[in-house]
Amino acid sequence: MIRNDLRNVAIIAHVDHGKTTLVDEMLKQGGIFRDNQETTTRMMDSGDLEKERGITILAKNTAIHYEDVKINIIDTPGHADFGGEVERILKMVNGVILLVDAAEGPMPQTRFVLQRALELNHRVIIVINKIDKPDARIGEVEDEILELLIDLNASDEQLDSPMLYCSGRAGTATEDPDVAGVDLKPLFEKILSYIPAPEGDETGELQLLVSSIDYNDYVGRIGIGRIERGCIRTNQDAYICNYHSNEAPKRTKIVALFQIDGLVRTPVETAKMGDIVCFSGAESITIGDTITSLAAPEALEFVKVSEPTMEMTFSVNNSPFAGKEGKYVTSRQLRDRLYKELLKDVSLRVEDGDTTEEFRVAGRGEMHLSILIETMRREGYEMMCSNPRVLFKEIDGEKCEPMEHVTLDVPSEYVGSVVEKLGQRKGDLLEMNPIGDRMRIEYSIPSRCLIGYRSEFLTATRGEGIMNSIFDGYQPYRGEVTMRFTGSLVASEAGETTRYGLFNTQERGNMFVGPQTSVYEGMIVGMTPKNEDISVNPCKKKQLTAIRSAGADEKLLLTPPIVFSLEEAIEFINDDELIEVTPKSIRLRKKILDTESRMKALMKARREAAAK
Repeated sequence: MIRNDLRNVAIIAHVDHGKTTLVDEMLKQGGIFRDNQETTTRMMDSGDLEKERGITILAKNTAIHYEDVKINIIDTPGHADFGGEVERILKMVNGVILLVDAAEGPMPQTRFVLQRALELNHRVIIVINKIDKPDARIGEVEDEILELLIDLNASDEQLDSPMLYCSGRAGTATEDPDVAGVDLKPLFEKILSYIPAPEGDETGELQLLVSSIDYNDYVGRIGIGRIERGCIRTNQDAYICNYHSNEAPKRTKIVALFQIDGLVRTPVETAKMGDIVCFSGAESITIGDTITSLAAPEALEFVKVSEPTMEMTFSVNNSPFAGKEGKYVTSRQLRDRLYKELLKDVSLRVEDGDTTEEFRVAGRGEMHLSILIETMRREGYEMMCSNPRVLFKEIDGEKCEPMEHVTLDVPSEYVGSVVEKLGQRKGDLLEMNPIGDRMRIEYSIPSRCLIGYRSEFLTATRGEGIMNSIFDGYQPYRGEVTMRFTGSLVASEAGETTRYGLFNTQERGNMFVGPQTSVYEGMIVGMTPKNEDISVNPCKKKQLTAIRSAGADEKLLLTPPIVFSLEEAIEFINDDELIEVTPKSIRLRKKILDTESRMKALMKARREAAAK
């Protein structure tokens, strides 16, 4: 049976190519809102972090109606670290809309998401977006997309994918770039004519593959997925099966059933083959499970999601300030929260560490892990985090490391310094092409060598450079490389910083703390250009006499302190350092807080290195 009244489509693209903005206009022109209804921009980015950062982190469902056809649309993340979100939702759709920026052209994540769509034999509508940009280069981008399709071994049908020209912000689409579009009608028409309708047995036994999980404090876990076969009803008894598990099917009951319409979930009594539904009642449901009828518990195979490439150690906060700012501070609470995250993030891996207070958390990149840390600290968790480490593999008896394909758009005058730095970090130059007055440089570089480079890159290009990277397989280990050339200024005693103490300390380097800040012994209060740590006392007070007065300190000029974001802190710290993360603060510290013990450990490490 074919459901001609339904289409399921995902919008995929590289970060910042305009997916969420285009979905906004599709919702407005799809009759979801009243004419006088007030709407916001990037309506699908509902999370606080998504709004603040201007990026999509989680894939989200919406739906519009056009000419009596319901179009289910899934907005996906464009950042490489959240590629797992894209991989799993592609099982819910029959086709994709591939968005490509008219100026930037295909980027690393464009290649990744298109490759996944082609592997599943999805039909692709290519949309060249932002054609109204002054630096748009439509003809060249068309050729680049065709080259990409050939490179990915697309079939003849996929090479003939239709191409539209769009301005997501203006809400217009056209089939001819020389003829201005009026609305998104050409895009809607192309979805109806080119994306296949769901096809399956509507009278067969139920099969529903769960591709996403949501959570609600009132009803608990909510499964989201597409019905592959049969029908589902409210209060229906069903089995939970998993294709990759040997466990027996678990019995459950569908308590509530919803379909997505616009931005709201509408309660329904029944849904049939092809529909994307949300359901509650199955408390033990996880991504990749299949909901089946009691008569035929047959599980569906779930897409294999790419493995993590980077790992950090999360541990209980044991600093002198532990427990002062956080709500959840124990190892049990930290463990429960990390394992709970596994239920909705298929790209994440969590393992117990060497001690009961440590946990190894592996993800797809620095941003993937930093978003998790930021989410947890906003929920009231307090913890310590190590620096990120890449996950090595042994392939044919040889130690191999993850590689990144890096694409950099750099103003021509800064190309020299960028190439020099990437060469020092064991990068291989693949390609260099001029685009207007800028240069596009492509590198293959070990993932570990990119840690800490992003801030250097922005400094080297005066903030004008654009850098994107994506995982590019494993290659033989390239040897040791020094990536940090600065040392840390470490507080030698606890107390509150003074203007006098900071004035004398700032001569050694850049400070991370201002006056009247509480510090403890072993806390990192600044960095020094020398490649070694220096113990300092920013709490030192001036000895007062009858002549000297405390008020004289106000005349001392202090350099404003550097305030790190969470990502910058993760990039900065060394192997012997940690980040103390609380709901109110981000502090850097040494693993060994006591100055004397730290010096002894350093001397011992140097002797062992010399002996080797």
